[in-house]
Amino acid sequence: MDSCLKFYINGEWVDPTDPKPLDVINPATEEVIGQIMLGNATDVDKAVAAARAAFETFSQTTVEERVALLERIQAAYKERYGEMVETISAEMGAPVWLCKAAQAAMGPAHLGTAIDVLKNYQFEEQRGNITLRREPVGVCGFITPWNWPINQIACKVLPALAAGCTMVLKPSEVAPLNAAIFAEVLDAAGVPKGVFNLVNGDGPSVGDAMSRHPGIDMMSFTGSTRAGIQVAKSAADTVKRVAQELGGKSPNIILDDADLESAVTGGVQGMMMNSGQSCNAPSRMLVPAKLHDQAMAIAKTACEGVNVGDPKMKDSNIGPVVSKVQFDRIQALIQKGIDEGATLVCGGPGLPDGLTKGYYVKPTIFANVNNDMTIAREEIFGPVLCMLPYESDEDAVRIANDTVYGLSAYVSGGDPARVQRVANALRAGNVHVNGAGLDFHAPFGGYKQSGNGREWGEFGFEEFLEVKAVMKPAAA
Repeated sequence: MDSCLKFYINGEWVDPTDPKPLDVINPATEEVIGQIMLGNATDVDKAVAAARAAFETFSQTTVEERVALLERIQAAYKERYGEMVETISAEMGAPVWLCKAAQAAMGPAHLGTAIDVLKNYQFEEQRGNITLRREPVGVCGFITPWNWPINQIACKVLPALAAGCTMVLKPSEVAPLNAAIFAEVLDAAGVPKGVFNLVNGDGPSVGDAMSRHPGIDMMSFTGSTRAGIQVAKSAADTVKRVAQELGGKSPNIILDDADLESAVTGGVQGMMMNSGQSCNAPSRMLVPAKLHDQAMAIAKTACEGVNVGDPKMKDSNIGPVVSKVQFDRIQALIQKGIDEGATLVCGGPGLPDGLTKGYYVKPTIFANVNNDMTIAREEIFGPVLCMLPYESDEDAVRIANDTVYGLSAYVSGGDPARVQRVANALRAGNVHVNGAGLDFHAPFGGYKQSGNGREWGEFGFEEFLEVKAVMKPAAA
């Protein structure tokens, strides 16, 4: 898909109220690859009105009807899979292989999970004289980011559909074209009119109008902590539910009995994936002080093996970061790390060798970092890893928890009981042990300023339900 100049409202593609075009830029070439239109509060009003009208009937559909709908979406998504892969790569810069294996693949993964949860969920249970019912929360407003665009759209839209909710989606204006394909998938699958609505726009115009709208019962936002705070403030006047998945500065604790080569190499590779543009990226590697230099050498070798290049090339491990704004911010933070005295192990400022165009960042590692440095405190959101030495398990946990964030954490070690003790002590919503990957049935979300609420699996599904207690008089 090259452009999306209309909004999807009430089952039709309609013109914006006040057309304001915005170019979509390919970060690998810095060239315009398409356009969208930016909406406003009036467009949001139309979308919300459609969603509220549709809620009256869609909320009353049966589990079987919604399972069948999700299965039709599965089939329709499969038909557009190749186009989805190419579109995500072109608009946000991830390598084509990563888009095929992970970025676009998050859609079917969340579909399968939503179907499984819906088939097995108990919407009503009896507790003595009380009937507990779980009913759809209502009209949902979704604001999604550009870094894993379909993942965040799918893990909001699909469980909301499964729960019987209706919705308005504002995808990121930086990488919006995949969302338009997704809207066409839902249309092809026969999602009833008004159940799903899409309005493109920026935060101040469309995002804020959604957050404030009295016709929206719940806001679900994924993005920066700064923007999440604004969504919560705007939503407060209407006392709507707000679920947020925000920033992270995730610690990766490597214990002294871990396989150092494997743990450090895996940590570097995990950090660099998607050009470091993942909220749960293992951006702070904590290593025993006595093994710091050895770990630094391993990390340097791993970093030098990361190939930065054209997303279309099969040998490109990572592509560019998403935009000039992101590139400039990352460059400033890399320079800050140098200025504050961290040891530059590899990478550094400027474009990688041989690249003169595109928002490419050198894979960068800093060692001898202390947790007071800017690069250890701020979410860089680029391929930049900080290595911090620690003296004991307790010291590692203290450093790991010394952050305003609490999304993910990682622990590697040889003694299962010791690893479990460390994992239990970490203030994070997700802890990965010895390289364990994601589980789509596990709740995803964070502590502290990493957000509130959970996504994925049954926990994410329940975010879209209200609990009603129906109380009957006791039997005589």
